[in-house]
Amino acid sequence: MKFTDVETFVVKNQPPGYGGKFFVFVKLITDTGAVGWGEIYSPPFDAATVEAVVADVFERSVKGTDPFRIEERTRLLYSLAFTGRPDVTIGGIISGFDMASWDIVGKETNRNVTDLLGGVVRERVRAYTYLYPGKDDDTEEVYVNPTLAAETAVEYVERGHTAIKFDPAGPYRAVGPRQPTMNELTRSEAFVNQIREAVGNRADLLFGTHGQFTVSGAIRLGKLLEPALPLWFEEPCPPDIPEAMAEVARHCNVPIAAGERLTSIHEFRRLLEAGVGILQPNLGRAGGLTAGKKIAAIAEAYGAQVAPHLYNGPLGGVANMCVAATIPNFLVLEGIQEWGGFHADLLTNPVQWDAGFVIPFTGPGLGTEIDEEVARANPWISGGTHLAMTEDTDDWPG
Repeated sequence: MKFTDVETFVVKNQPPGYGGKFFVFVKLITDTGAVGWGEIYSPPFDAATVEAVVADVFERSVKGTDPFRIEERTRLLYSLAFTGRPDVTIGGIISGFDMASWDIVGKETNRNVTDLLGGVVRERVRAYTYLYPGKDDDTEEVYVNPTLAAETAVEYVERGHTAIKFDPAGPYRAVGPRQPTMNELTRSEAFVNQIREAVGNRADLLFGTHGQFTVSGAIRLGKLLEPALPLWFEEPCPPDIPEAMAEVARHCNVPIAAGERLTSIHEFRRLLEAGVGILQPNLGRAGGLTAGKKIAAIAEAYGAQVAPHLYNGPLGGVANMCVAATIPNFLVLEGIQEWGGFHADLLTNPVQWDAGFVIPFTGPGLGTEIDEEVARANPWISGGTHLAMTEDTDDWPG
């Protein structure tokens, strides 16, 4: 069995648009007709460029290889053009091809990939969600209004959610790191306190910042969060300075979580060496299922936990779920509300969400596939990237 072809689907996300502007799925095809699906997280290019890069990498380094030889192929791709170091572009492509390879291997052996990864250690996987605007809310109001955020959090808890994330500290900017403003500090403090008061001990609170603060600024903010006992303080400093996050951890009593923008086991090793205790790999960028298991194993040796990140399409979420179900040091899995809407429409077998948990698939391969009819009916044809930071580079943001 050999790979013969690849097809890339850049799919336009549908309203309300949670998970980014578009999703990138890859379909690998073999000479026997076997098909495997994977997802690439947030490539930093427009759709046409993404498709061209995927095709180029496949033609030069994947075509003609054996789907079962995943480890060898990963090393070859990681070392393309004498690189051999973390890179988000090739990391995303490795991730998509890795998922698709495992999908084929599972289908060929008639086993779910969780069986091939060592078997499940839990029958249900705990999941969390961001707070999102209600259908009648102003689009941005829930992100800046602590009272509305607290009311929305109660609604989520009553629907069954047991962990909720929010990031009221302001949008990520290209200029930084920076100090939080007094407005951002007081708003953040109000958010954690009002949400904690509203939900009590029925839900964990997860505080995000998108890596925008200096060490001293993050410490100032972290101290304000402590009384509400959040489960974590996410990416308080830029993602490429793990030592800064470690310094924050030494000065505030909130666990530090990070990793959504990292790729390869080596970048996660640096986080662990710096003392970060919660790793957040997005398996659509970090290296797929293969890297996910390795990251978890390294983290286990450091006594750290893994909380896979998701702000993309549903297949990346399925890959996250497969790894989460098979590792002993799993903490909580990111989802988008109840995994419904367009995310469910894109899958031939939607994810089952049940009172704050998702249920791992048991069918061959990943247990589900992308619905090609839905994907082809929703092409992304505009310019731009999946995600982007704000263009406001003012030195004194609100």
